[in-house]
Amino acid sequence: MLDLHLELKPQTAIKLKRVLDLHPDQETFARNVIAYQSTELKKAILNLHLDLKALEEKHQRTSADFYAQFARGEMDDCEEYILWAGLYEMLIENQTRLASLQ
Repeated sequence: MLDLHLELKPQTAIKLKRVLDLHPDQETFARNVIAYQSTELKKAILNLHLDLKALEEKHQRTSADFYAQFARGEMDDCEEYILWAGLYEMLIENQTRLASLQ
């Protein structure tokens, strides 16, 4: 049993209550919400990998190697490198979130 308190606007709370009323098996409903979130994270991770692959091929280095150098201040702060670092950070964050749901 989970005692969950959500701070929702009244209209959102009403709509959520209606959705829950449509699904008498709340365990299945909760599992479906988690599965949906996992699927969305997997899609985001795939897209980030594609974006990172293009940068890795262009610069002939892995994102992990690039990021280590960037974090140590050994790389230029050009717009492309800042974008690359941001994409890599998003990838790591999304992978961590996905792992926490599995």
